[in-house]
Amino acid sequence: MNSVLVVGAGPVGLSAALALRARGLPVVLLEADPEGRRRPGSRALFVHRETLHLLDGMRPGLADEITSYGRTWQTKRTLYRGREVYSRTFPPPSGPPPFTSLRQVDTERFLLAACEDAGVEFVWGARVEGVRADPSGVVLTGEDGRTWTGTHAVAADGARSAVRRELGIVLQGSHADGFHVVVDIADIPGAELPLERVFHYEHPGVGGRSVMRVPFTGGFQLDLQCRDDDPQEAYGTEEAVRAWLPDVVGEGYAERILWVSTYRFLRKVAATFTDPHHRVLLVGEAAHLFPPFGARGMNSGIADAAAAAEAVATGTAEAVAHFAEVRRAAALFNSAAAGTALDHLRPRRRIVRVKQRAAAALAPVVPWCGAWLEHAPYGPRGGSPASAGRKY
Repeated sequence: MNSVLVVGAGPVGLSAALALRARGLPVVLLEADPEGRRRPGSRALFVHRETLHLLDGMRPGLADEITSYGRTWQTKRTLYRGREVYSRTFPPPSGPPPFTSLRQVDTERFLLAACEDAGVEFVWGARVEGVRADPSGVVLTGEDGRTWTGTHAVAADGARSAVRRELGIVLQGSHADGFHVVVDIADIPGAELPLERVFHYEHPGVGGRSVMRVPFTGGFQLDLQCRDDDPQEAYGTEEAVRAWLPDVVGEGYAERILWVSTYRFLRKVAATFTDPHHRVLLVGEAAHLFPPFGARGMNSGIADAAAAAEAVATGTAEAVAHFAEVRRAAALFNSAAAGTALDHLRPRRRIVRVKQRAAAALAPVVPWCGAWLEHAPYGPRGGSPASAGRKY
């Protein structure tokens, strides 16, 4: 029986491999990096309840492993120019938590172990450079000339996907000006910050730039929103972070920086999620790029992976075509939702800034004003009907 080929050993590729093995299909996972590679940072922090449910369907008990390690907090706070405009503490969940927060490197560690236990065959150091699909299957060619043949290929090889490029599928969408700085910081043992997510509109300590702090197991992440004309070296290098960090979280953290990176708001969706023969399926960032606010990237990618595995297991071109249609519709919804969040985070219209200022002034006496300031940076809270009832 021919294997299914999965390209890319990030969280989405690992999830696709796991979902395929759950359906009894042989899987060969090709990863360009060597075995034991060191992965940077916690690009995706949140694993949401819907995603935990999907992962448990792929490997019973996996959701408990991840949530036992991750952090779930009950308190959310929002401040405007240093003054609190929203605060809410939820009761601890009685069942599965609404989310858990852990560094992406840890999520990948759990997924990799689950894949190894499930019998996924890994080929490390396998950089795919050629793709040939026809009605009978797929042949992938590595840069060193090796070839792999499969019934289908699931492309989870990221934003610069070689598989997508070789198929001639374009990404359609836009990118915003300006950039954000994301920093992972380890806790100070015995002096951990409160277990709460805090969003600052126009933080006075960093010249009125907005900042979010999110806890994860062993530390927290800061996301600093820079202005369009900010030089990256002034805010986005480790040396620059050491300079502004004390004004955001206090002294003592300069030597506890784990990772610094920058990103821009990209909203792009592939023109199609499959090839003309319906043998290659694009998932995750090979198929779509979203800003991180709202945690739509990895969560939607794992939903893609689950849907791709179901389509491949069904074994028909119609099932793959349906996967491509449904998941692209979900990606377009997520892209639009991210655009709504972007309009709030980086308002181009003066009226939006006026509304934010007015809401902050009214929040002490009109609670829904504070709630709007709390929820608006993440986009719509509902999900897309095209995503089969799921949030992503």
